[in-house]
Amino acid sequence: MGMSSLKLLKYILFSFNLFFWFCGCCILGFGIYLLIHNNFGVLFHKLPSLTLGNVLIIVGIIIMVVAFMGCTGSIKENKCLLMSFFALLLIILLAEVTLAILLFMYEQKLSVYVAEGLTDSIHHYYSDNSTKMAWDSIQSFLQCCGVNGTSDWTNKPPASCPSKAETKGCYMKAKLWFHSNFLYIGIITICICVIQVLGMSFALTLNCQIDKTSQVLGL
Repeated sequence: MGMSSLKLLKYILFSFNLFFWFCGCCILGFGIYLLIHNNFGVLFHKLPSLTLGNVLIIVGIIIMVVAFMGCTGSIKENKCLLMSFFALLLIILLAEVTLAILLFMYEQKLSVYVAEGLTDSIHHYYSDNSTKMAWDSIQSFLQCCGVNGTSDWTNKPPASCPSKAETKGCYMKAKLWFHSNFLYIGIITICICVIQVLGMSFALTLNCQIDKTSQVLGL
């Protein structure tokens, strides 16, 4: 019974992590594609490294490393790798919870900082091609213009702005989109946390099962 439980747990954890390793590969590949083609550019001029491509590359690498550790640890029944996998998932989960708390506590300050950063980047629209691409992508996607409206553009609004008479600013449009999809964002966030907790549980259970099997076999 012990050996069958060990094999079942081993292959469940392996399959679980293999799936997420492939997801990490896809995210990494998409991030590299965006970085090469520079489709979204730089939106915050003070943070030139904060681009969608860079964020996806970092997330993809983290997922791949953690999932690879889980795959290798489970299939080889390596306790050191399993506990490292558990520790990494725990650190990521704690970081996510801490980030969520900080975002909730400093929501107003963050909103002001984002609005100021967006207003500053508008002034670099015509001088920086990367910023121009970022604004054109956002204005086309959200069907908005400027930070608070067309009045943010000192010259004629760019072609990426909608031609409607009353067009909302991108900052307000983004906030409205976030609030209207808050339930779905919350569900996705909870699902991610549940998956992480399940991964940690499987890793601990498999680790304990390896110990029990070793004792039974007298290893």
